[in-house]
Amino acid sequence: MLKDKMRIAFMGTPAFAAPVLRALTESEEAEVIAVYTRPDRPKGRGRALEMPPVKVCALELGLPVFQPASLRTEAAQEELAGLGADVIVVAAYGQLLPPAALKAPALGCLNLHPSLLPKYRGPSPVATAIIEDEAVTGVTVMLVDEGMDTGPIVAQLERPLSGKETAGGLTLELFQAGTQLLLDTLGQWATGEVTATAQDDTLATTTRRLERRDGEADWKAPARELERRRRAFDPWPGLYTRWEGKALKLLDVTPLQATGGAAPPGAVVRLEANETPLGVGTGDGILGLKSLQLEGRRALPAAEFLRGYPQFIGAQL
Repeated sequence: MLKDKMRIAFMGTPAFAAPVLRALTESEEAEVIAVYTRPDRPKGRGRALEMPPVKVCALELGLPVFQPASLRTEAAQEELAGLGADVIVVAAYGQLLPPAALKAPALGCLNLHPSLLPKYRGPSPVATAIIEDEAVTGVTVMLVDEGMDTGPIVAQLERPLSGKETAGGLTLELFQAGTQLLLDTLGQWATGEVTATAQDDTLATTTRRLERRDGEADWKAPARELERRRRAFDPWPGLYTRWEGKALKLLDVTPLQATGGAAPPGAVVRLEANETPLGVGTGDGILGLKSLQLEGRRALPAAEFLRGYPQFIGAQL
């Protein structure tokens, strides 16, 4: 154990980063001296300002919070340098750190990234791993440099995939596992017992930020791919289609083999199964629908949806 606690400036924004912050405050080897998060944002019809989840957590813990719009201003950089942090810990902060910020702490900046770098750099590693039907993913503790997830690797942990994970649940799991990995690594990083290894850029892949349109079902795609996309886009943007001019969310789906002749892509058919009475033709197989939500309505099991909208059978989505 270190003689003195490491002075940590934490940077993070969404809900799944808050447990990382909380765990750092409970560590005997760390002292969180400041929390950086993105500015409050207007939300909802009233456009009232909403605090990022990490800010809510930080205030509950009685920690000082900083919310600069950018770390590239001289004022923000001087403020960060003046904290005297030994290390900066980053967990889904939401912006790249400029050179001045990277140089502020003596021990550098350590980032938790939910993939096995150099695979799946960028903003959507968990969703992409699910879409690509990976057998294993993981979490990386890396030393931040000026690139997007290009810095050298300090530690990694693998997590096998069952093929049932959603992006929301898996992201939370990876950050939970990464938190323990980070705690196990911090002391060794400070004493030089562990070092960082450069990434092999020839093996690198990069993800892009998800957009709402990514969730719209392409019925020419195979049913298995659409099922993976449903899980990859949970909680956002979800898998959806359009029917009678309204958005129709496909909340729970299952890929099925076509029997008795394949349905054309996008054609709604009746199925015999009690749990899955509805299906949609795809480029390969049938996508069984277990629960749906029509725009402006509540979510319904497929059987109940069908009782309310019997005309859905035979529709072309």
